Parts: sequence; C-alpha cells; structure tokens
Amino acid sequence: MDNRYFPEIDQVIPTRDFKVYLYFDDGSIKLFDAREIIKKGIFRKLQDIDLFMNACTVLNGTLAWDLEGNYDETKCLDLDPIVLYKTCPDVEEPEWVRT
Repeated sequence: MDNRYFPEIDQVIPTRDFKVYLYFDDGSIKLFDAREIIKKGIFRKLQDIDLFMNACTVLNGTLAWDLEGNYDETKCLDLDPIVLYKTCPDVEEPEWVRT
C-alpha cells in the first residue's frame, strides 16, 4: 500500500457467517471475518445475526454497524479502514453477487 493512499470503503456486503465483503475505492475487494471480534467487548451485541446483517453499512468511508438506524457516527460501531485494508485478504467478488 502506498503510504499516501488512504483507503475508503464504498460498499459492504455482510454474510450470515459473520463475514463482510469490503469494496474499496481502489477497486479491491477484501473479506473481513468478524467471528473473533464479536466475542469481545462492545462488539458482542453483533452476535445477533439480524443486527449484524441489517445494521452493517458504510459510514465515513469505513465498515460500520449503525446500531440505532439513524446514521449517527457517534452511536455506531466502526473499524479503521486502513487496518481493514492491510489485514483483510483480497478476494474475488462472490458468484452469488454477480448473478
């Protein structure tokens, strides 16, 4: 990653196995596995699969869960897009999205 590049997420697609496809502004697609993070602290509430799926969104250019449904970034759970970009593996777009 170029040190001058600050990645932003354009789109997210959550899955029922607690993973999220992340579409970055440089065209890359990465896969975030949330199974470990939802075991800890404030992220535990995302163990509710309906909340995980329905609140998953993009806020301020990163993966977030809009817990109250009002797009208030002070009341959401979000993750650093740079960390996601550097640590999540590159993947192909899932077949079920393309069909």
